[in-house]
Amino acid sequence: MTQTRFDLCAVGNAIVDVIAPCDDAFLTREGLAKGGMMLIDEARAVSLYGAMAAGIEASGGSAGNTVAGAASFGGRAAYIGKVAEDQLGEVYRRDMQDIGAVFDTLGLFGGAATGRSLINVTDDGQRTMSTFLGAANQLTPDDIDAELVGASEILYLEGYLFDPADARDAFVRAAEVAHAAGRRVAVTLSDTFVVDRWRTELRGFIEASCDIVLANEAELLSLFEETDFEAALAKLGPMVETAAVTRSEKGSVVIQGDQRVEVAAYPVDRVIDTTGAGDQYAAGFLLGLARRLPLETCGRLGSLAAAEVIAHWGPRPQVSLRSLAEAEGLI
Repeated sequence: MTQTRFDLCAVGNAIVDVIAPCDDAFLTREGLAKGGMMLIDEARAVSLYGAMAAGIEASGGSAGNTVAGAASFGGRAAYIGKVAEDQLGEVYRRDMQDIGAVFDTLGLFGGAATGRSLINVTDDGQRTMSTFLGAANQLTPDDIDAELVGASEILYLEGYLFDPADARDAFVRAAEVAHAAGRRVAVTLSDTFVVDRWRTELRGFIEASCDIVLANEAELLSLFEETDFEAALAKLGPMVETAAVTRSEKGSVVIQGDQRVEVAAYPVDRVIDTTGAGDQYAAGFLLGLARRLPLETCGRLGSLAAAEVIAHWGPRPQVSLRSLAEAEGLI
């Protein structure tokens, strides 16, 4: 086996997050489905950005946020994603390097601009996402760095990137490299719209190429077209080595073979912004798995990270997750 350099190597949509407060009336005026995620073109991205309230801009993307969380825990992380050779792309690359992550994917020349996700957050903490993928969905199998993947305990694949055919091929390539190096492959389902569009293909990919699945309850139910949580979980269990399913305030359920662990959600005084909650849960959970920690500890690390991020604006930690975990006796 290649020498281990990283706990986690993530492959995902490299996009900049623009996060702003709004009310329900704004969502109605803009034709946005509350709590949902939709893909938009560059023209719509420009118009919606102009209509949004002032907010914050930060390098994001689901898997990128997970890498930031893993780094905050003190983990060693690498990232594979596509940005353009433009100003936002340079900002994204610098941000990833500033958190200590390795990000060497070649930029896109002469094509689409760097992607961005316009996130409007209502007072109840619900985020409504409108995403212009731009360069992010131009990832191809040639962008998969076999050395990075082979040197990582876990390869983490972002479900949002399952839409483009070239990116799906890149997932297959990355999984093949990981397994050839004796590594584990994890995938997050990302959103119900992803599952609804690619249910059959996702199930096939999970069965053929994945060891670990992360999902929320709605995504799990959609994957198996079930209305009963336990029935859907029973179908997922035999397909993979390990699965973690988040259930908002109900916490999460982690299964591995015959083992099942119920993990409570960490209390939060006030939910400010749920953006990045699932991404940060994945950061803690996967770092725990990479370090061979007990399943319950993995789940608690995930819950701790999710609680930190929903208590403030933005999808990435604002305090050291390692310090929080050490205070809880988790690492």
